[in-house]
Amino acid sequence: MFQSCLICTDFTDGLDRLVNFVPELAKGGLKKIIFLHSLPVWEQERLTGVDETQIAQARERLSGALQKVPEGVEVKIEVLCGRPTDTILRVLNHEKLDVIIAGTPIRSALEEKFFGSTSMELTKQTASPLMILRPQLISTYTVEELSLRCQHLWRYLLIPYSDSEAGQYLISQIKKYAQNRPANSLQKCMLLSIIEDKGRENIITTHRLEQAHQKLEALKEELEQLELEVNIEVKQGNILREIIHTAVEFDISAIAVAKNPRSPIIDWAVPSVVNEVLHGVWFPLLFFSPHK
Repeated sequence: MFQSCLICTDFTDGLDRLVNFVPELAKGGLKKIIFLHSLPVWEQERLTGVDETQIAQARERLSGALQKVPEGVEVKIEVLCGRPTDTILRVLNHEKLDVIIAGTPIRSALEEKFFGSTSMELTKQTASPLMILRPQLISTYTVEELSLRCQHLWRYLLIPYSDSEAGQYLISQIKKYAQNRPANSLQKCMLLSIIEDKGRENIITTHRLEQAHQKLEALKEELEQLELEVNIEVKQGNILREIIHTAVEFDISAIAVAKNPRSPIIDWAVPSVVNEVLHGVWFPLLFFSPHK
């Protein structure tokens, strides 16, 4: 699906393990891979300066990425000083990259307000797609499991769809990146529409289920024109629970989501389905932000 990526690691998120899987990442279609580690220049409200020893040590930890690089694949290592969000944006300003890969722990929305998240901050600062891989997941894969995962990061996408501005943007981005996708990349999509249980009369619920099915059938035809295998599911129930159940049932590689930017106050007071997915799902997430 993507041909170039920026892999950001703080050495506690498990993503530094990916330096040993460059050939497998290349099999999934990546032709350009940059590994980035950010070193802080502030500590306890004081300027600490640049530590050349730390830079050298970080580069050494990432140096495995430069071994066994397949022909036609470009690999770079960047160790920069500054806030992770700032250093990531600096790289993006100098390199043309399709997707950012980062890790973030599962936290409640309230915890995130207090502790922050580089991944969530990135969604406000750039329109580049963001692939979120949970540290708890990546760290527990065996070498064999991680090898397979790296080859199939985007093979089968689950797309929870709502006929909203964000939902339409999500479909447009999937179509955009599917048009010139590398071989062995995106192969299948699962379009999922969920009608929530809210005590509606049966006749109203039935009508909404029929409408959702018709909409997904139309989207299926559009995506199939890009030589994708497309499946559709219309379900009734709790949205988050049905997303997780569908991802497990159909052997999904990643869940693709998008949302419009909202003020922090609105996000806190009126949680969205995307927020629930970001804060409560273990699956890899492919996040699109339409704000730029």
